[in-house]
Amino acid sequence: MNIKIWGSRGSIPVSGKEYLKYGGDTTCLEIRTKSGEIIIIDAGTGIRRLGNQLADEKYFDLNFIFTHAHWDHLMGFPFFKPLYFKKSTIRMHGCPFHSKFVETILSKVMAPPNFPVKYSDITAQISYPDACPTKFDIGSVSVVPIALSHPNGGSGYKFIEDGKTFVFLTDNELGYIHPGGLSFEDYLNFSRGADLLIHDAEYTPEEYKTFMDWGHSDYTDALDLAQQAAVQKLGLFHLNQERTDQEMDKIVNDCSNRIAANGSNLACVGVAENMEFEL
Repeated sequence: MNIKIWGSRGSIPVSGKEYLKYGGDTTCLEIRTKSGEIIIIDAGTGIRRLGNQLADEKYFDLNFIFTHAHWDHLMGFPFFKPLYFKKSTIRMHGCPFHSKFVETILSKVMAPPNFPVKYSDITAQISYPDACPTKFDIGSVSVVPIALSHPNGGSGYKFIEDGKTFVFLTDNELGYIHPGGLSFEDYLNFSRGADLLIHDAEYTPEEYKTFMDWGHSDYTDALDLAQQAAVQKLGLFHLNQERTDQEMDKIVNDCSNRIAANGSNLACVGVAENMEFEL
């Protein structure tokens, strides 16, 4: 599977010369599978550029998966061009949420006075596969959800294809268990042996003292999770809205030094816009 990052910023999009390397768009990922499916994870502002590319490539058969309903993961949805093409076929996978969850949150995003085009006016052919509590398949990829530790809840996911595993746990607080969330050990077991783990790493240890229970992780906790789970590569995600490129580079360097001190083979990167991973 090929994984492309269209947005990795947390909470709100940012712009300026301090954010050129890692980018300013909020959460949106694209997975292209061996069997030809396109899976879109979340609809942050990065989805606008993705939609433009899909329109140029004339890809109109799409799958959506959402982690949760907070604004930074949805705000780009009305600007996704394939929504307005009659030839588009879009499957909104609700798993593991209740049957009307996805349809409800998306219609609210576009409800007056939030946006001039109503959700009911979308011309794409949209379907809502039945919600499910556990593993499901999209073509050649098996998808396994897990509850996130985050205010108002949410879901992380494991994507498995041809023996390769990608785990995506954004908006997940490892140092505090929110209602419906799980323990560090649960996320450790879920991530064990993954080829790629992309995990929330919004805060430094000092920042986390102030923002504990806000729903995001200290990057050293994400690093500990990756090392204990023996994953191959860690991507630091949900970059703080104030985190400049230079500051993010320092965090990645600190992680690299910690990895070397532990004698680990883990690779660690700060997840940037347009970054691609091939598994």
